[in-house]
Amino acid sequence: MITIASDRLHATIAPEGAELQTLRDQAGRHYLWDGDRHWWTGRAPLLFPIVGTLGGDRLRIDGRDYAMAKHGFARRSTFAVTDSTGDRATFRLTPSEATRAAYPFDFRLDVEFALAGATLTMAATLANPGVAALPASFGFHPAFRWPLPDAGARADHRLRFAEPEPAPIRRIDAHGLVTPTQHPSPVVGRTLPLEDGLFTDDAIIFDRLASHALEYGTPDQPGLHVSWEGLPQLGVWTRPGAPYLCIEPWQGHSDPQGFAGDFRAKPGVILVPPGEDRRFTMRVTVQAAG
Repeated sequence: MITIASDRLHATIAPEGAELQTLRDQAGRHYLWDGDRHWWTGRAPLLFPIVGTLGGDRLRIDGRDYAMAKHGFARRSTFAVTDSTGDRATFRLTPSEATRAAYPFDFRLDVEFALAGATLTMAATLANPGVAALPASFGFHPAFRWPLPDAGARADHRLRFAEPEPAPIRRIDAHGLVTPTQHPSPVVGRTLPLEDGLFTDDAIIFDRLASHALEYGTPDQPGLHVSWEGLPQLGVWTRPGAPYLCIEPWQGHSDPQGFAGDFRAKPGVILVPPGEDRRFTMRVTVQAAG
């Protein structure tokens, strides 16, 4: 387990999955979900090289199918620790025999965690060292406590987006595939009041997102400011009744129902040219907590 700290925050990251395990302030308040298996053992998995589910759990490249489980293999892969100092740590994943059996591409995924004051920055850089375009999706999947510590009642929590979000949302079916139906946005102006009924049909998917930042918490109480770059979609998810809320900026999402094309043509997949890279960033700031 790798530990980093600033004058305001303390975090631990596991090399398995390069997954954030804890995020707490100097007063000992924990903001990240603890992975209680009664609800969900994840804490903050990284989603690569897919986000969500593929039809039949199969990734198709040039007419050949490869087995690929939900959210990809990064979250269950051991990353090398390439740097670790007092306030930051960097992890790297490169191809192995296991990854090539599911994803026949050269890649390099570097993930840096850095603390500065009350802000945690998570930055993933996907590089293509190969000779052909690299198709991929990527997403962050941190689960924050709901309710947040010292932030009031669970029923009073909400998301406050940086911009109005009137565009329809998408949902997934029982197989994890995106349905064609567009649903009215549950956001009222810029505010999404949080309640368990929102998640009866799994995640809320914002695929026409205007915002790149939001605040999570209750009015007039300490909360979290969350922002992201290079990630045009957003998933919000919990299991009804669970004491966590996942705020998930994505590049990509599950297969649409009926999609049977090449992975390169899948909606939300990017193509990284040879010798180039793409960077995805998520920042979490713990607002003043007294």
